Amino acid sequence: MKLSKAFWQTYKENPAEAEIPSHRLMLRAGLIHKSAAGIYNYLPFGYRVVRKIEQIVREEMDKTGAQELLMSVITPGELWQESGRWEVMGDEMLKFKDKSKRDLSISPTNEEAVVDIFRKTIKSYKSLPITLYQINTKFRDEIRPRFGLMRGREFTMKDAYSFHVDKPSLDLVYDGLFKAYEACFNRMGLEFIAVEADAGNMGSKDSKTHEFQVIADTGEDKIVYSASEGLAANIEKATTKRANLKPQLTKADCTEVATPNKKSIDEVSSFLKIEQQHSLKCLLFSSVKNNEEEIVLVVLLGDDEINEVKLKNYLGSSHLTMLADNKIESLGLLKGFIGPCGLPKNIKMLVEEHISEDAYYVTGANKLDTHLTGFNLKRDCQSAYEKVDLRMSQDGDLSPSGNSNITIRKGIEVGHIFQLGDKYTKAMSTTVLDQNGKAVYPLMGCYGIGITRIAAAAIEQHHDENGIIWPKAIAPFHLYLTFVGKDPEISTIAEKYYSEFAQKGYEVLFDDRNVGPGFKFKDSELLGLPLRIVFGERDFKERGEVEIFVRRTGEKIFVKESELIEKVKSLYESAL
Repeated sequence: MKLSKAFWQTYKENPAEAEIPSHRLMLRAGLIHKSAAGIYNYLPFGYRVVRKIEQIVREEMDKTGAQELLMSVITPGELWQESGRWEVMGDEMLKFKDKSKRDLSISPTNEEAVVDIFRKTIKSYKSLPITLYQINTKFRDEIRPRFGLMRGREFTMKDAYSFHVDKPSLDLVYDGLFKAYEACFNRMGLEFIAVEADAGNMGSKDSKTHEFQVIADTGEDKIVYSASEGLAANIEKATTKRANLKPQLTKADCTEVATPNKKSIDEVSSFLKIEQQHSLKCLLFSSVKNNEEEIVLVVLLGDDEINEVKLKNYLGSSHLTMLADNKIESLGLLKGFIGPCGLPKNIKMLVEEHISEDAYYVTGANKLDTHLTGFNLKRDCQSAYEKVDLRMSQDGDLSPSGNSNITIRKGIEVGHIFQLGDKYTKAMSTTVLDQNGKAVYPLMGCYGIGITRIAAAAIEQHHDENGIIWPKAIAPFHLYLTFVGKDPEISTIAEKYYSEFAQKGYEVLFDDRNVGPGFKFKDSELLGLPLRIVFGERDFKERGEVEIFVRRTGEKIFVKESELIEKVKSLYESAL
C-alpha cells in the first residue's frame, strides 16, 4: 500500500484519556478511533492486525476439528431466563425490548444461544463430541470502561463450546484446545503463561480451568509463578505457604489494653510496638447461598489480605460482600475493634490456616478503644471455628511443597478455558441418548479468546519510548519502505522494489509521501513494522547501499542493492 493513498493519520500528542501504553499508542498510531466510552472503531491499519489475529486463531481452531458458525449478536431474553442468568448477569448485560415487548439482550457471552442450537440439532451420543466456535462481537456494559481495547464495552471475541457424553471425552477435547491456545500465542510471538484459574460464575466448581496470561508490567492480573516447580496460577486460585513466619509462642495472659482511636492494623501495631504478623485482622462478610444470608467473620494474620474468591468458593456463595457499617453496628460490634471473643452466636467464624493455635496475638476486644493482648485461639476463643486457606498469596511466599520461593508476575488475560459440566444443559433441559438409550445431560467445555484484547496486550508487551514493536505475525504490514532525497531516480528505484517485494509475498507499506525524513522515520517507529528499508540519496548514489532498520533491536544494516532481497528474507525469517 502507498501511504500517499492510505487512510491514515498519526498524532504527536498523547491523548489525555489514555492511561496505558497500548491505548496511547493505538490512538497516536491511527489504529483505532473512539466512538463512545469503551467503544472503538477499528481503522484500516488496526483492522489489519485484528484480522491477522483472527486468522491465526481460526487456523488453530480448525486443526482441532472445531467447526465455525456465527451466532446472532442479539439473544432472546427467554434463553437467559431459562438458564437462570437473566438477573444474575446484572447491569453488565445490556437488555432491551423489541416492538412486541419481548426481552432481548446484546450477547456478553453465548452459552445459552449455543445450547439452544445444539438441542434442536443433536439427539444422540453418536454425534458427539462436537465443538462449535465463532468469532463475533460481544458487549458488556462495564461500569467504568478504560484502557482502550483492554477494558472496552464492545469487543471481538472467539468463543467456542464443546459437547460430550462423558468426562473422558471432555478432558480429551479440553487438552487439545489447551494446546491449540498455546499454538496461537506462540505463533503471535507473545510471551505468555497458562495458569490455573477460577471459573467464577461461568463454570462448575472443581472443573478444569485455565487462563492464558500475556506477561506485561501493566497487567491487571497477578500470577503466582515458580519456574523450578512448574507452578503457575492466578493469584485468586493460588495456594502458597508463608515464608518468614515467626509466631509469638511465649505464654501470655489474655489482657485488655486501651488503644484510643487506634483501629487499623498499622495503627494498633505501631501503638503497641509489635510486628503486624503478631496481630489478628477480623473481617465481616455477608454471604448469600440459596437466597439465605449468613454472616461470616474471617480472621487473618494482620499483614495478610483476604482472597475473596477463595472465601466465596469455600462458602459456596452466590453473592459475597463486605458487611456494611450499619449492619456491623446492628450486631453490637464496633468496626476497628472486632475480635473473635464474645461474638453473637449467629456468626460463622473462619480462621486462616496460617494462624497458629499455639501462638499469642493482639486482636480486637469488641469494646470501644480496646484490644486484647496475649490472645490464644485455642484457649480464649469461645466460638466454634474452621481453619481454611483464605489469604492472598504474596511475593516471596513458598510454593505448596515449601521447596522454592514464588514470584508474583503481572499479566493480561487474553484467553480463558473451562469445563462447564452439565450446568447449562441441565438448566435448559437439553439431553441426548447415551449408548444405553438413556437420556443424559451432555457435558460442556467453554473456550474464549479476546481477539481485540490480544492486539492491545501485544503492544503492552512490545513497545518502547518511540512506539509499537509488532511481532511479525500480527504486524499490519511486513515491511516499511521509503526513500530520502529529492533525486527522482531514488523514488523510482524505491517504487521498483515496492513492486518486487510485493511480488515475493511481502505486505509492503510504501511511504511515498512528500515529507522530510524525520517525519517519515518517526511515523515508521510509531507504527512499529518489523523492518524499515530506506533508499537514501547519499547512501545509494555514493556507496550503492540501502539501509535496513530492525525495529525490535534498533540495529541499522547497510547492504548493497544486489544483496537487498536476500538480506531482507534472512532478517524476516529470523525471530522478529
